[in-house]
Amino acid sequence: MPTPVPASARPLPRATAALLCLAVSWIHVQDQGGFPGDKTPHYVGVGYYLLEAAGVVCALLLLAGSRLSVSRTTAYPVGWLLAAGVALGPLLGFVLSRGPGLPDYSDDKGNWTEPLALISVAVEGTLLIMAVLAVLAAVRTAQATAGPRLPSGSAAR
Repeated sequence: MPTPVPASARPLPRATAALLCLAVSWIHVQDQGGFPGDKTPHYVGVGYYLLEAAGVVCALLLLAGSRLSVSRTTAYPVGWLLAAGVALGPLLGFVLSRGPGLPDYSDDKGNWTEPLALISVAVEGTLLIMAVLAVLAAVRTAQATAGPRLPSGSAAR
């Protein structure tokens, strides 16, 4: 019986997520005024740079179909895990910067309807949903192909 291919390993979802990761990076380059950009305070600018780099690395990992093996039977889809972070980080930043605000950064406080930010939220939300579903599918497939397990403490006879 052939091993089932999880959705997280199929080329179309991986390519779509890779494009979304690159879109997250591009949106944040645009928001900081190009590259190298000028986002103050300094920690916000550094966060933008890290996010932009993570988006590019994640796109490459997704296209390569990279998996992180933690044992002979378990491998995690590292590209999809990073994609969840690429989506979740800026979503959290969006809420914090517009809600309570961030230290020394009030430029966006209360600015919930900025067009580029709304596009960013849509892209990041789509990427997050795809990443969560892909990781769950990979876990289910890994569990299905691992076979039955003995209860802990019992020995095979």
